[in-house]
Amino acid sequence: MINQLPDELAGDVAGGSELPETFGYTLKRKLLGPPLVNEQMSEQRLSRPLALGVLSCDGISSAAYGTEEMLIEMIQVVGLAAFTLILPMTLVVLAGIALVVLSYREVVSVYTRAGGSYVVARENFGPRVAQVAAVALLIDYTVTVAVQTAAGSAAIVSAFPQLANIPVIGSNILIVISVVAVLIMCYGNLRGIREAGRAFAMPTYLFSGSVAAMIVVGLIREVSGGLPHVSSYPGPTFAIGHSTEGLISIGMIYMLAKAFANGGSSLTGIEAVSNAVGALRPPEGRNARQILITQGSIVAFLIAGISWLAHVTHAIPYLAGYPTVLAQEANVVFGHAGHFMYFVVQAATALILFTGGNTSFSGFPFLASFVATDSFLPRWLTKRGHRLALSNGIIVLTVVSLVLLITTRAQVNGLIPFYAIGVFTGFAMAGFGMAKYHKRVKERGWRRRRIINGTAAVYTAIVVVIFAVVKFTEGAWLIVIVFPVLVFLLIRLNREYRMEAEVLEDIGDRRAAGIPPRQPNYSRRVVLIFVDDVDLATFAAIRYARGLRPTTLRAVHFIIDGARAQMVHEKWVRFGQDIPLEMIDAPDRRLTRASIELVSREAAQKSTQVTVVLPRRGYAPLLGRILHDRTADKIAEVVSQVPNAAATIIPFDVESRVHLLHATQAARLAAAAGNGTQAGNGTQPGDGTQAVRGVEAVSGTSGGNGVQGGEGEKAESVLLKEERKPATAGISAPNGNAGSPPRGAGISAISELNGARKATVEGKIRSVEIHPVENSCVFDATIADETGTLTAKFYGRSSIPGFEPGTRVRLAGKVSMREGGPAMINPAYELLPRGE
Repeated sequence: MINQLPDELAGDVAGGSELPETFGYTLKRKLLGPPLVNEQMSEQRLSRPLALGVLSCDGISSAAYGTEEMLIEMIQVVGLAAFTLILPMTLVVLAGIALVVLSYREVVSVYTRAGGSYVVARENFGPRVAQVAAVALLIDYTVTVAVQTAAGSAAIVSAFPQLANIPVIGSNILIVISVVAVLIMCYGNLRGIREAGRAFAMPTYLFSGSVAAMIVVGLIREVSGGLPHVSSYPGPTFAIGHSTEGLISIGMIYMLAKAFANGGSSLTGIEAVSNAVGALRPPEGRNARQILITQGSIVAFLIAGISWLAHVTHAIPYLAGYPTVLAQEANVVFGHAGHFMYFVVQAATALILFTGGNTSFSGFPFLASFVATDSFLPRWLTKRGHRLALSNGIIVLTVVSLVLLITTRAQVNGLIPFYAIGVFTGFAMAGFGMAKYHKRVKERGWRRRRIINGTAAVYTAIVVVIFAVVKFTEGAWLIVIVFPVLVFLLIRLNREYRMEAEVLEDIGDRRAAGIPPRQPNYSRRVVLIFVDDVDLATFAAIRYARGLRPTTLRAVHFIIDGARAQMVHEKWVRFGQDIPLEMIDAPDRRLTRASIELVSREAAQKSTQVTVVLPRRGYAPLLGRILHDRTADKIAEVVSQVPNAAATIIPFDVESRVHLLHATQAARLAAAAGNGTQAGNGTQPGDGTQAVRGVEAVSGTSGGNGVQGGEGEKAESVLLKEERKPATAGISAPNGNAGSPPRGAGISAISELNGARKATVEGKIRSVEIHPVENSCVFDATIADETGTLTAKFYGRSSIPGFEPGTRVRLAGKVSMREGGPAMINPAYELLPRGE
């Protein structure tokens, strides 16, 4: 039979017979919803129109601020002449867009799986060089969140400038909106929001359509009668320069280089398609190429149109970041008659910018997981969370992007210096990698393709150098320093992982070489029980130590406080233990030092193996960390470093035992009140109280008064009995069939299997193990339904296709009862379709 807990202690999962959940898990479940199982991690393929909307929002949204960033640099030097220079500068940027799009067409034609420039660099330059691309992309994703949310916040405040007058937060309104937006994105992605949906494609089409309409209306108005210049807004603009230097002077070239570097931010996001080729419908490569061309064409048209409208209307950037150049152009083009369209443009701009920022919450965790799988980042970045999202990567991205937003006060111009170095380094790595690929493979038309990728690589590499020089003092110095440091750390981390793998795989190499394993031959096995107090936790450790069947079993108490040591000794004698308790002085109170000295002396003897057994009392996580210093863990850490010695921690969950006793006692008191004199099983209502008092006496809380020798063992047995008893009248014990799904005809519940008979059961595989036996092996599978577990043993099998944890199976065979519960030997089996 399966021991079951009372309802008050049961979890809320199937069957109602699980252990109670922790407060932290309960809070996570409330915030994020019920957990998703692995079967729900389905793969959704995107059609071309949907993929264009989902994957292009980052690249297309950069058109919203590319023109403005170029004007900021030029207008401070050449003044109103910037509105003339903006046109040729835009042409240079458009040439860069064309090169990058053509280069990535080659990438998606060859590499049709996710990874983008990281995979290209890894396959063509090796994993170490690929970390340059990995760091570039990680920085790109991080800064993208900050830039896109800051630009989206500016669009909102441009539409509603009165937000800047809100008391307290008005002066920091961009920071407030940006931080709130990032936290919402983080929360949504932790819940498992997927980008593959129409809701995420809508902003792309809305923004492209509304801005394109603005450009067309502006062209018509300019041709028909001319567009007026923008009117002034409250707030200071960037200082208007009056330089009269020629275009070939050093100062002018430097200014143009800075403007070009700022305009390069318009190229960001183009690579997003290459990072998600595997999500497209087949043929993936052809669809990806068409999406890239369409995306590049839209971006080029929008940037060219916005720059031309800036040239005509003289929309000037403001120091506060709002109103944006795009907002000023929309206000002039649509005028009062079409003011509704002004708000449509602003709403579409904010939506696509926030959506573009949200793409990083998918790209960053997946890339980090990809790099961590290659052992260049911590492996905890590969773990999926409560809702199947890569939660650790999402949290890291959120924290770093919030730091960037707060330190730059959510100013797009302040974030740009951090931006382009990572973006264009990734572009360059992809271009150089593809050029090397074409030279190595020499496929049809390889020379033309190599020229395209090589030209794009040189162009983007030049942008990286220009950006590092002209933006060095504005913040690019941080990326210039951090970039190589991160690359070094990733390579260093990989070396550490490889060294660990070599050590752990040594046994496999020895076996493959035919070297037999070294069998230790210990003639003397010493088990030391470290005793801090005489209580149930100590008794549990003693039971475990006896089960090891040592040649020598000793209990040790280190004397830190003489009075306490005397009390421990008296309790040890009173409870009638037949194991001697050694009292060892620790005058400097360094328990770890005293422990390692004692163990080292014992382990130094010939053919001796020492095992230290440490009882550890478990409490509530938060309260336990405050009230207890986890000494057992510290001692185990140092003892494990001694040759021929090992440490075993025996946990004892105090909190759950106390809750269990209280629940059982409450049930009996309620039953006694209902029946008048007795509880439902005939136990007197005072027994629970006596049991609790027995526990208090053993743990020392009552000083041991009135407790005779041996009562500690009695109290322990009372507690164990309380744990094993089903709840009585006051609390209804969960029924094995109550609330469980209906079974088919002839299907037995595992908890009902109690003898040697044939039966058929259904359940889910919980775990599988392989045990060697002489010249063969046994394949063990643990099957669980909502009532209990059963072990299926398949002799002579090392594997069974389809038998893996999470698979549902039907077994039919003869049942035998073993120490671990019911078992079937070589049963007939059928794999069932997976349910949720």
